Amino acid sequence: MDRKIAVVGLGYVGLPLAVAFGKKARVIGFDINKPRIEELKKGIDRTNETSSADLAATNVDFTSDASRLKEADFIIVAVPTPIDHARRPDLTPLKGSSTSVGQNLSKGAIVVYESTVYPGVTEDYCAPILERESGLKCGKDFFLGYSPERINPGDKVHTLENIVKVVSGQTPEVLDVVASVYELVVKAGVHRAANIKTAEAAKVIENTQRDLNIALVNELSLIFDRIGIDTLDVLEAAGTKWNFLPFRPGLVGGHCIGVDPYYLTHKAEELGLHPQVILAGRRINDGMAKYVAEKTIKTLIQGGVNPNGARIGVLGITFKEDVPDLRNSKVFDIVNELRDYKTVTLVHDPEADPAEVHHESENIELCSAAELKNLDAVILAVSHQEFKAKGIEWIKSMLKKGGVVVDVKALFKKTDFDGYLYWRL
Repeated sequence: MDRKIAVVGLGYVGLPLAVAFGKKARVIGFDINKPRIEELKKGIDRTNETSSADLAATNVDFTSDASRLKEADFIIVAVPTPIDHARRPDLTPLKGSSTSVGQNLSKGAIVVYESTVYPGVTEDYCAPILERESGLKCGKDFFLGYSPERINPGDKVHTLENIVKVVSGQTPEVLDVVASVYELVVKAGVHRAANIKTAEAAKVIENTQRDLNIALVNELSLIFDRIGIDTLDVLEAAGTKWNFLPFRPGLVGGHCIGVDPYYLTHKAEELGLHPQVILAGRRINDGMAKYVAEKTIKTLIQGGVNPNGARIGVLGITFKEDVPDLRNSKVFDIVNELRDYKTVTLVHDPEADPAEVHHESENIELCSAAELKNLDAVILAVSHQEFKAKGIEWIKSMLKKGGVVVDVKALFKKTDFDGYLYWRL
């Protein structure tokens, strides 16, 4: 391949991308996080998305020196696009990365963004930064592309190579180049979007659609709980129809589903539109952590336990099973809500980094499994394989006689905990 590739941002999205391309050509892997670069050079990926063997087998030159980007003529930007405390798009990482790329942009280069954004960000927000910092003209001296990331953290089946890649380019000629580059590593092939804005929109609605479907079953679970019937029993019965969608209730966290809809609604409101369905879904999903905490407290009271001083164990704090990723995890909200009731809440997670947990919330320190004793309640918040393997008797060993089990992920059946107060979402 003639193109020299650089990947900017080596997190859950950028690193697997750099490693995949590094098996085909020499790649520059850039990140501003110097400790992260040093770890990668030693073959360590703390996200667990890439193994030491994969890192050893790829030809990626890891660096925190932005000037190395001058060597590349195909630059992929894969930095996070979070929301701020007011739930507005936070484009700070995108601004910083675009500034670094612009200051080291070679004439004739193609810059492809993978970060999730609302339609128009690549051309209307990023391009002016690149032009200002480089002194080059977009569409003449350098060109743009957009190819939305579809990485699913912890998923070893639906990987970069096995998921169709949506690609777009500023011109038909640029699109041809972008498509040919990604086809080097994506076995499932590429889908050529009509234009960059279309590709941006496609990405942001993928997770918005999923968010709304989960919101529906979450709202149904609230209704069924009031009626006194089990949500999973209802969903399994309804699921016997061929076209019933198999969504389950749960906490919606992470860097995509709980974030991306706000990018779309932000753009809509800029245009004078006021989304109702999308924001209604967000309100439901954002409220589920509080609901789980309140249900735990009510169940304790029903069992004759005063919440003030009650010992509660929370199993799992990452945003999903079998990953160390804490981004936007709603389990933090559960813990903080429980502590408002003056409970003694202990958190155990074998996947999470204790330092990162403490950085995310100074009030939360992870405990060992051995410390989970004499508990009034256990909340199964995340379905890590380790928890499944240890099983029912391990959970019972933590609890006082007749204690409360709150099974957020519906891992078990009510009959598994006869003699205990069991509730699942």
